[in-house]
Amino acid sequence: MLIKLARKNSKGFTLIELLIVVAIIGIIAVIAVPSLLSAIQRSKQKRTMADMRSIGTALETYQIDYNKYPQTGNANLLYLQPTYMRRVPTLDGWGNPLHYVATSSQQDYSLGSGGRDGSTPTWTATPHTTTSFDDDIIFFDGQFTVYPQGVQT
Repeated sequence: MLIKLARKNSKGFTLIELLIVVAIIGIIAVIAVPSLLSAIQRSKQKRTMADMRSIGTALETYQIDYNKYPQTGNANLLYLQPTYMRRVPTLDGWGNPLHYVATSSQQDYSLGSGGRDGSTPTWTATPHTTTSFDDDIIFFDGQFTVYPQGVQT
């Protein structure tokens, strides 16, 4: 008898209570989603930089053995496999091709990523920082000359 009374008198959530919960979830989503998207882009950027460092280390080892870097062209990076690297990354974190250029004397090299937008990198040895995920990342002779710092979405 007591159970029947409880069921009869129990009430569900009111429409106002449900709307408040939905509004709170919406506010949390508006705050959290941009931060999540920015973190995803930052992780792609950091992966690209780590891959470029690894390729640079392999290129330096190759240069010690042959007294020159491989010729210009991404296909020439495959000379690093499997002796200097198990697998040479050919794509950046966004799925765009990494670009490799050696000087005509093969005594200097540059690696570049076009960033999120996938543009062809603008080669420069003048160090500066970037502030956008769309900006280039340039690795020149063992160091980053164009790299992210304080990146905004």
